[in-house]
Amino acid sequence: MEFKHTSVLLEETIEQLHIKPDGIYVDGTLGGGGHSFEICKRLTTGRLIGIDQDEDAIAAATERLKPYKDCVTIVRSNYAQMAEVLHDLGIHSVDGIILDLGVSSFQLDTPERGFTYRSEDAPLDMRMDRRQRMTAHDIVNNYSESELYRIIRDYGEDRFAKNIAKHIVQARKEKPIETTGELNAIIRGAIPMKVQATGGHPSKRTYQAIRIELNHELDVLRDNLDTMIDLLNDGGRICIITFHSLEDKIVKSNFKKNENPCICPSNFPVCVCGKKSKGHVVGRKPILPSQEELERNSRSKSAKLRVFERMTE
Repeated sequence: MEFKHTSVLLEETIEQLHIKPDGIYVDGTLGGGGHSFEICKRLTTGRLIGIDQDEDAIAAATERLKPYKDCVTIVRSNYAQMAEVLHDLGIHSVDGIILDLGVSSFQLDTPERGFTYRSEDAPLDMRMDRRQRMTAHDIVNNYSESELYRIIRDYGEDRFAKNIAKHIVQARKEKPIETTGELNAIIRGAIPMKVQATGGHPSKRTYQAIRIELNHELDVLRDNLDTMIDLLNDGGRICIITFHSLEDKIVKSNFKKNENPCICPSNFPVCVCGKKSKGHVVGRKPILPSQEELERNSRSKSAKLRVFERMTE
């Protein structure tokens, strides 16, 4: 199956990156290479480093970026290892970083990857990096009821989390839960019919929760934002596209902290904590998709772009 993914907020992201023809840029979630292709078009003596943990994405982006192969380096890794990847390439600072978080259209549209609740007979997989041994099957069949409740409540933000967790545990006493169809049926049984009639697909939030837990998505984001900002040159920018409130909250909070890290009490006349600002948030509100993009690509509707600019002086 061909790797297809429509890059969300493409023009807005490229515009916000302020690309320099001789700059060094990192696409930490390479995907099919849509954002990277536009970056490469604007480089002359510059360089692009593309990072992704999905082998299908690596293959697709390598093919797509062939016209620019002399200025592109593609590495199969997680953006959590960005500093190490760059260090191994002899690079200590960069002019821009982009992260396009969430699941690619390809991953959603390939049933055997197990990301989508729209398929009824796919395996419970959901690994973004298939070198990883643990799968969604392990979470669904081995997590305790309280653990399932916690992730569906916290990562899925589902008000029926307690009942869904209870139904999963009851069902697997009979036999292991093997497919997306089996899990879908269990979730439907845990949510009132009148809610299902108006609330979208009943499995959406639970699948999101399992995927985030399995791939440690929020932990990886939270734990590596400071490092990525530190990698930026003066005037360099990091652009992050999020697709749900939990990711956006982490990015917004981190950018604000890096802009104003002072922890002195508000009644102190001068700062004595010594914490220095690393730069500033570009725009007080996130950039959202245009009406045209929303009509063209329904998957863009929850996307938000936030930008931080490094300033060392």
